[in-house]
Amino acid sequence: MTSFWSIWVIVLTLACLALIFGLLLWNLKNYVGVKEGESCGHEFDGIEEINNPLPKWWTYMFFATFVWAVYYLAAYPGLGNWQGLAKWTSSNQGVTSLAESKKATEEALANGEKVQLDQEIIAAEERFGPIFEAFAKQDIETLAKDEKALEIGQRLFSQNCAQCHGSDARGATGFPNLTDKDWLYGGTPDKIKETLLHGRIAAMPPWKAALGEQGVKEMTAYVLSLSGRKVNQKDADAGQAKFAMCAACHGADGKGSVAHNLPFGAPNLTDNIWLYGGSQRAVEETLNNGRAGVMPAWKDILGEDKVHLLTAYVYSLSQDK
Repeated sequence: MTSFWSIWVIVLTLACLALIFGLLLWNLKNYVGVKEGESCGHEFDGIEEINNPLPKWWTYMFFATFVWAVYYLAAYPGLGNWQGLAKWTSSNQGVTSLAESKKATEEALANGEKVQLDQEIIAAEERFGPIFEAFAKQDIETLAKDEKALEIGQRLFSQNCAQCHGSDARGATGFPNLTDKDWLYGGTPDKIKETLLHGRIAAMPPWKAALGEQGVKEMTAYVLSLSGRKVNQKDADAGQAKFAMCAACHGADGKGSVAHNLPFGAPNLTDNIWLYGGSQRAVEETLNNGRAGVMPAWKDILGEDKVHLLTAYVYSLSQDK
């Protein structure tokens, strides 16, 4: 909030408080002109107005509310840019990265500031940390058959993974389906955990400049033919002659990194599973512009114990029930 609007909020709020306090004091005095308990001279439909003061309990309640309002505005942030005497805030404001968040948390603790979100996280770790630690001592395949572990793993998935992979884990365009057995980096428990801990950064380079428009068309025909699609055979043959530039990642047979134990995460082109779409137009777009999918690393966000449990849940999704 800019200084102008901060001052505006402070002045307006304090003016309202002063007005309210003035009204409270004004109502304690008798300005009617008749003694308390006597008639004010007004009667309507048999009802006579009597000059009675506010009930004492009501008056005390008003003053207590006013005192609380003054205390709250002084102790907590909310009055413009005022940070409050209690050094309390709901969360560390203005952070844009995990590193900044951690730094802000450390500084808040060192300065004795009360950050509500930090305190709740610490309390949650103290309460639930031992539970995750106990699960982390078991191997992933055992946890993948443990209903309690899978229930917790599903909650972790819903909170952190469903935004990209969907609540049913079946993915979407650009986000892998986790319920089948097609894995770009391997679907073993160790490989899934490695992916969750450290993330993945894909790098399918654009080939438009190297191949040209016709070359992309020919390469598209050959790539589609690998999965049994009907294509222009002349274009496919021309594309096959150029496929050597793709073989370093996808393999000479186009079966991808996993089949050849390569670390690139290049998909298998011989099946009919397409991360970004398998139409001619989608494949041409991939070849023209490349793809750069990013799977974030969860080690620093969730911690290794939670990742271990989440791995068991993800692994269970592709196993035969």
